[in-house]
Amino acid sequence: MSRADAVLAEDTRRTGLLLAGCGISARRLISFHEHNEDERLPGLLEELAQGRSLALVSDAGTPLLADPGYALTRACRAAGFKVTVLPGPCAAVAALTASGMPPQPFVFLGFPPRRPGDRRHFFAPFAALQLTLIFYERKDRLRQTMETLLDLGGPREICLARELTKVHEEFIFFTLGEWEHLPGDLLGEITAVAGPPLSHKRLAEEDVRAMIAALRRQNPDTLKPRDLLRQIRAQAPGWSATEIYRLLR
Repeated sequence: MSRADAVLAEDTRRTGLLLAGCGISARRLISFHEHNEDERLPGLLEELAQGRSLALVSDAGTPLLADPGYALTRACRAAGFKVTVLPGPCAAVAALTASGMPPQPFVFLGFPPRRPGDRRHFFAPFAALQLTLIFYERKDRLRQTMETLLDLGGPREICLARELTKVHEEFIFFTLGEWEHLPGDLLGEITAVAGPPLSHKRLAEEDVRAMIAALRRQNPDTLKPRDLLRQIRAQAPGWSATEIYRLLR
């Protein structure tokens, strides 16, 4: 790091403190983050063309994994510049390693979108596949994201890893739908590891219709639509609430 002509950092102040704490003196710190990445690229490539060396760091974890750097790495490769990597900490891999979830295959998804519709489209391609999903999420959207996963693919084992490698490191385990095990307030950075769907086969539509008819015969007057929906979802793997509701009408 001290031999690089410049160090690219998301937050130059934070990186400066980190380098100072490690006894490293950087020649020059350059702000480089998702909001200025495209603007900075031409100038950085010009510096490399002049024979200078650049080091890229991120605030926490490994660059490119939910952090900037992909565009720069790709541009450097395309221009023929040498790119090398020094392996460092990665919350996604650390959480997977400690979770006990099946490690192969797994998919790292980064941060899900904020809007419900976008979030649903984000997870939909992976919902029915037998693989482990790893993603980052903020505490105020965690419950909604978990409900989306349940709606799309049914129950899954979940591991929430927070404050990894820090003093208050914690692993929380529960199954989607068992919301009483999901703490109401989680502090720190959260990495979610979702195991493969526990329900391997989607029920046929005629089976779901037969289930609805049977429940209605058993409780013709007392069963409310939302109660009926909840019971059907628990017994109909692979069916979302929206799909079941359509059959209830």
